[in-house]
Amino acid sequence: MTSPILLDIRDAVAHITLNCPERANVLDDAMGQALVDVSQQVTQAQQQGRVRAVLLAAKGPHFCAGGDIRSFSTTQDMAGLLDRGIPPLHDAIHALSTLPVPVISAVNGSLGGGGIGIALCADIVLAGHSMKLRGGYSAIGLSPDVGVSWALTRLAGPMRAKHIMFTNVTLHAEQCVRYGLVAEVHADDALMPAAEKLALTLAQGAAGSLTSIKSLVDQAAGHTLKQQLQMEHQNMLACGASADAREGVQAFIDKRAPRFAGPSGQPT
Repeated sequence: MTSPILLDIRDAVAHITLNCPERANVLDDAMGQALVDVSQQVTQAQQQGRVRAVLLAAKGPHFCAGGDIRSFSTTQDMAGLLDRGIPPLHDAIHALSTLPVPVISAVNGSLGGGGIGIALCADIVLAGHSMKLRGGYSAIGLSPDVGVSWALTRLAGPMRAKHIMFTNVTLHAEQCVRYGLVAEVHADDALMPAAEKLALTLAQGAAGSLTSIKSLVDQAAGHTLKQQLQMEHQNMLACGASADAREGVQAFIDKRAPRFAGPSGQPT
């Protein structure tokens, strides 16, 4: 049986690919459990130093249409079905969101419901021109899950997040850029090459520096200025004591590309 999610680790990049294109990669039970399994494998590989960046993508013309609404229509206990399906998805999205390495998503076609949470758990979102984001929850009497309310509020702000989820307006890729949900838009056939190039570039970067940047940015909203300044001080000292910092400074002086330490401790 074909796995609903594919995992391929190469060149220190974990490629996670939603693999049910015939169903628009909906988040059914099998997809949820597969996402948990894959997130655990990626976490372990990252801790072993084999993963320095993650790329989330999807097979087919649509990234993820959201939950499996057909299964909702065939059950007499929708709350029970949701109660069984949501925890695995939430465990997986938390694991991916809190990885101490850069996470990139490449989004094409339809993006709805919980699929929004998967796409926006990334540090950087790239979109194809075909991307169309639609909340959809209130249209069927449900509320957000998979971190959608957190991600939309954090990226677009409370008012726009409410507008997206209250009205189920369809946002095209360029609108998502204006709202801060997407970093770049590419032609559909150029999306994956651009995402793969970015993931590989980050995987070859200074790992400690990128981890510090991610931590500082992710925690900034919950800190006072004084707390953030203290964190910046601590992180700068840790980075300054690293071999990567010494290599980066010397490369700058020598006017050459730096060769930062790879997963095995050897230069990349």
